[in-house]
Amino acid sequence: MSLKRLALGASVLFLAACSTNPHKVEKVDTKIDNAAEVSGDTRVGVKDGNAVVQRKVMMNEELRLLQNEVYELEDRVYGNRKFGSLGLYGVLRDCRAQAADLKNGGSGKLKWTEGIDRVTDKEDEFKMGLDEKDQLVGISEEMLKDRITRFRGYRTVLQKREDEYEEKVVICQNELKNQKQKGPTTAADQI
Repeated sequence: MSLKRLALGASVLFLAACSTNPHKVEKVDTKIDNAAEVSGDTRVGVKDGNAVVQRKVMMNEELRLLQNEVYELEDRVYGNRKFGSLGLYGVLRDCRAQAADLKNGGSGKLKWTEGIDRVTDKEDEFKMGLDEKDQLVGISEEMLKDRITRFRGYRTVLQKREDEYEEKVVICQNELKNQKQKGPTTAADQI
């Protein structure tokens, strides 16, 4: 009797665990009646008697767009060595260097600029091995939902940093402009 209860309890727990697995793929009903397209992935129509707006995306495309947005945002914030762009970080560093220059009215001492903290550098470690065709490969795997959540988090962090650096650049450029109007600093001015 207790074994039956135990088996029944285990079955219930197993089914509950399967139904709450956020990575489990399930069938979704995307059919809507009287559908009219709003844009490429958005339609309006009727579903179960209710007027609905339905956005249907291919998840591979959604992930690709999100990743590209994050990588572009990170390049806008920190620059890209491969393409020689400075990003807001580099513009701020250069502005602070100009502001510190004596001939621009600076003190001759460079103002500290925080280090670069690229969020996407902390991803994908590959496990190496032989695949089903005995080819040497590297592979990384993660759950799709986890990757989307991670990249949305990256986007939020980078958008905040972009706003911060834009503000810091404007402040620095204004300070530099004011210093230049005052004229060069001499060693005697520093004493």
